[in-house]
Amino acid sequence: METDIPFFAEMNIAILGLGLMGGSLAMALRGHCKSILGMDIDPQTLSLARELKLADIISGDARDILPQSDAVILAAPVRSIISLLHDLPAFHPGSPVVIDLGSTKTQIMKSMSDLPARFDPIGGHPMCGKESLSLRNADPAIFKDAAFAFVRLNRTSEKALAFARSLCQVTGSYPLWLAAETQDRWTASTSHLPYLVASALVQATPEESAPLIGPGFRSTTRLAATPPSMMADILATNRENILDSIARFKRCISDFEDLLIREDYANLSEILEISCRKKTSFMTEKSERALS
Repeated sequence: METDIPFFAEMNIAILGLGLMGGSLAMALRGHCKSILGMDIDPQTLSLARELKLADIISGDARDILPQSDAVILAAPVRSIISLLHDLPAFHPGSPVVIDLGSTKTQIMKSMSDLPARFDPIGGHPMCGKESLSLRNADPAIFKDAAFAFVRLNRTSEKALAFARSLCQVTGSYPLWLAAETQDRWTASTSHLPYLVASALVQATPEESAPLIGPGFRSTTRLAATPPSMMADILATNRENILDSIARFKRCISDFEDLLIREDYANLSEILEISCRKKTSFMTEKSERALS
């Protein structure tokens, strides 16, 4: 086997969850590690994974693949990740690196800290994806130039840190080291609130206006198509931060409403200009981080 990431060369990597994120990561890791061991509980996903030859071993039972793995990647909904972490000591007799891809971190990191000392945990969350979550939409390119947030525990070893850095090398993403609370506070505004705003906009749009839906509406409401089954976990496990983000958003919308009621178009234009500059600043900062 040839690989330009020597760290992975002799590793057997188990990926639990072969949907969009787990499937995309499996594709990105092919050729860089000794073997990929894939698991999913959905029969259709398993059938497609075998058809795609996504992994060296593919199973519907984690116990079939975990004992032979050197690293475990948890690519499932947040509360499923927490459940898998609870079961992991009974399923894995060894001392693997354990990393998750969950969108919220505080509760996951608490569960990671409860793992026996033989496990080597680190939290992870790649800031990328699509509203269509299935394996059919998997694409290793989704990670390219994306931030990959990592959360370390006091017990996280240099091996786990090297695993995280190597994941970024393989996927073309860049690492961002954060505290769990910071990650959850930031993603409440940059990921979770946008989903709710998109959903609210869809609900607020009269059906009679559908013939005039164009690119602006489609791009603004794209996230509303995300399966609620995944988002429910995120909203429940990051509730307080999301409520804070909603409160800030409501104040901004109220300001726009007030200015329109008062026909204060001068101040309305000024606020819109501020928003335009801030958006440009956000994109510039992201580009600079990706290039650094």
